[in-house]
Amino acid sequence: MSQGELSFRPGAPARTGPNVLSVSDLVRLAHQTLDARVGLVWVEGEVSNLRVGAAGHAFFTLKDDDAMLPVAMWRSTMERLQFRIQDGQSLRVAGRVGIFAKQGRFQLYADRAEPAGLGARMLELEQRKAKLAALGLFATARKRPLPRWPTTVGIITSAHGAALHDILRVAQRRCPTQFVLAAAVVQGDEAPRSLCRALQRLGAWPGIEVIIIGRGGGSTEDLWAFNDERLAHAIAACPVPVVSAVGHEVDITICDLVADLRAATPSQAAELVVPDRAVALHRLDSLARRLGPAVLRHVLDRRSRLEHATFRLGVATRGQTARARAVLAQGERALALQHPRARIARDRRRLAAALVALTAEGRAFAPPRRQQVASLSERLQHAAAKLVPSRRARLRALTERLLARGHHLAERPRLRLARAAAALHALSPLAVLERGYAVVTTAAGRVLTDAREVEATETIHLRLRRGRLAAVVLHRVPDPEDPIPS
Repeated sequence: MSQGELSFRPGAPARTGPNVLSVSDLVRLAHQTLDARVGLVWVEGEVSNLRVGAAGHAFFTLKDDDAMLPVAMWRSTMERLQFRIQDGQSLRVAGRVGIFAKQGRFQLYADRAEPAGLGARMLELEQRKAKLAALGLFATARKRPLPRWPTTVGIITSAHGAALHDILRVAQRRCPTQFVLAAAVVQGDEAPRSLCRALQRLGAWPGIEVIIIGRGGGSTEDLWAFNDERLAHAIAACPVPVVSAVGHEVDITICDLVADLRAATPSQAAELVVPDRAVALHRLDSLARRLGPAVLRHVLDRRSRLEHATFRLGVATRGQTARARAVLAQGERALALQHPRARIARDRRRLAAALVALTAEGRAFAPPRRQQVASLSERLQHAAAKLVPSRRARLRALTERLLARGHHLAERPRLRLARAAAALHALSPLAVLERGYAVVTTAAGRVLTDAREVEATETIHLRLRRGRLAAVVLHRVPDPEDPIPS
């Protein structure tokens, strides 16, 4: 077919002249042709050049030994994946091939993806383990010890499985213990939800001290429910210790890693949780046999130490007593010296001696001192006889001057005081009343200055110089100054 006969529709009539397409038309035509001819396809290869954009879309390349294929995976597809895509990973991708018009690039638009080689489940398991380990759920520091003698033990397993019978058989042989069974589905899609509900019920059950969760052996698919992330978080949040007994010794699940203790089998879990009564009784008998001689040795040792301490205490007590007695005797002597009777007797002796010495000294000292006192007395009387008349005359002169000056100084204030008293008496209402005037008030106490303010038969009060009067108005006498009514 020549260029002029180019057609993408089978059976289309030939057109004359060249058929020129735009770049976008050609790219769109190629994209539609690939989508129609190839459709949904699965491609397997190694991941390289992985890049996740800000919007959450992933772009990478699938390659093998001979070719490379660009792949675009939208954010919604990325969020549905149960694992994380990494460079170097062998990946199986399902999608539709097409052409990215902006760059004219052939690429695969992925709708689904799953790991290849290792297997989707195992890769998902490894990535889940890494995530939970980063959250600290596998840390040894958060593991709790089991109770030594639990009275009530919870069991989470199938009600009809062999694991339940193995646990009960071993526990019955070791030590009868009370068990609470929370039956759960241990296999299939509903198993994780059922196990979580059973764990929550037993965690809230009063008296439960430890919980055993597990089942018998099986394939990886059979045990997959115990790798669920929800179950791992439920075990970590359980308020009592959890013992995991899943499968056989070679089977290790996430439940085993999160639990406070892992048992290789359900039977071993019963041995770890339930103590062996026979061993405990044997140990108790052994301790009882050893207790008697140990107590005897302890009593003898204590008695010996007590006797030695008693001897040392006696020696120390005798020495302390002797020293205390000496100190007490010294204190008694000092106290006797300080007693009031002793002090009074000592002071009396000192006073008698002082009196004797004073009497002797007075007898030797009295005659010259007596003569000296007589001479001084004569001189004092003679000086007083001269001094008293002159001083008395001076005192009389000063008194006369003081009286004369006092009368002169008090005369002017006395006149001012008299004038002020006269003016005050003139202004006093009592002085006005003394001249025969009275103060007239109404019954309410209001002073009357106008006869028109009262009516006939109204009671009025009069204040005189001495006493008060109450009067009744008979009639009002007209005043010449009153205005004449029109």
